Amino acid sequence: MTAVTQILFVQGAGPGTYDEWDSRMVDSLRRELGDSYDVRYPRLPDEGDPRYATWSAAVHREIAALDTGAVVVGHSVGGAILAHVLAERPPERELALIVLVAAPFVGAGGWPGDDFELPGDLGARLPRGVPVRVFHGLEDETVPPSHADRYAKAVPQALLYRLPGRDHQLDDDLGEVAQVIIRDVASARRPHP
Repeated sequence: MTAVTQILFVQGAGPGTYDEWDSRMVDSLRRELGDSYDVRYPRLPDEGDPRYATWSAAVHREIAALDTGAVVVGHSVGGAILAHVLAERPPERELALIVLVAAPFVGAGGWPGDDFELPGDLGARLPRGVPVRVFHGLEDETVPPSHADRYAKAVPQALLYRLPGRDHQLDDDLGEVAQVIIRDVASARRPHP
């Protein structure tokens, strides 16, 4: 029997985002990944006015409940907060993969931060040895695609996927994200010499 891999999907911010927007992305991810993956999609507090203190506490709790080898995915502001949470305090259990989707870079060269800023050496602060994948639609009018380049600079080990013709929600199609998750999780499970 194959082990089921847990996926934590951290939603974006804005009124109605959980039900009206990101739920469609999660549905796509579940369809694409199939039964070998358990996609967890917790509702974060005050999505219309997110604060780092409340969201980071919720994300820390969700990560602490994951099994070893889980994948964390953050969309939009949820991705920026996820990255900061992981840089601030590594999880107790080893992750298989970190995925950021249309995440704004909060800090130098990106958006100004009220509650937090991502450090320029973000990659050195993320959990060691955990692959990082950054996806961004080139037609994103919410978070400019240049933010993906900021992540690439701050996280040199990240692989960047620029998706032509895709918007901030990746047109509600996480097919490419699912393919990368399946590939990277399979690679992590293979014994290394």
